[in-house]
Amino acid sequence: MPRRKKKDSGDELRGDEWLGTYSDCVTLLLTFFILLYTTASTDTSKLKALSRAMQNVFSGNDANSILEDNLYSGKVPIVGEDGDSTEAETVNAKDQMYEKVTKFVKENSLANDVDVKKDARGVSLLLKDTILFESGKADLLPDSIPILNQISSLISTMPNKIIIEGHTDNLPINTYKFENNWYLSSFRATNVLRYFVETKGLTPNRFSSEGCGEYRPLVPNNSPENRAKNRRVNILILTSNEE
Repeated sequence: MPRRKKKDSGDELRGDEWLGTYSDCVTLLLTFFILLYTTASTDTSKLKALSRAMQNVFSGNDANSILEDNLYSGKVPIVGEDGDSTEAETVNAKDQMYEKVTKFVKENSLANDVDVKKDARGVSLLLKDTILFESGKADLLPDSIPILNQISSLISTMPNKIIIEGHTDNLPINTYKFENNWYLSSFRATNVLRYFVETKGLTPNRFSSEGCGEYRPLVPNNSPENRAKNRRVNILILTSNEE
């Protein structure tokens, strides 16, 4: 009687076939949780780095590649890494800028005409309107030119973007040239900007101007002294990417 042939050993189950499915599942879970962690605070560079890493995983690369795909160059935070480094760098840059501008104002004897302040956007040089303009007018006074020249020499040494802001008090104005404080503050800011760009030759795409009228006072407009403080031109040196 012929002997029954044994089944080919290649057709037998080994008992560890589930490992393939399990490893795929672990990889997907790892990808999912890292995605959640990374997108907790939206950052374009982080998302790009994560996207590259995910493409490697789904194309069949080793599961560890999602942590090895140049995540640090994309500044994706790993557990234990300081996620606030960018904010700390911005604060430090603002402090350094404030010290630089304050030192410049003192060394050039501008303290009586220029105040220096810092806020969320950067560092501002505040110029009283009487230094720059006659009352109700927007043409630069001849006496303002030396001061603007000194400020120009300062901002020419830095790459930061600059916003020129015009501000008034709350006393209404209505002349043949300026029908309200919006117009007056806008023309004043623009004329300062034009001096820096057209006369001093500074790079135009660094500059913008804003007419703020009476709506961003430093102090309440309840006395002649306070109204004088509110009539000003701010030269804001940005230390962040937001305008």
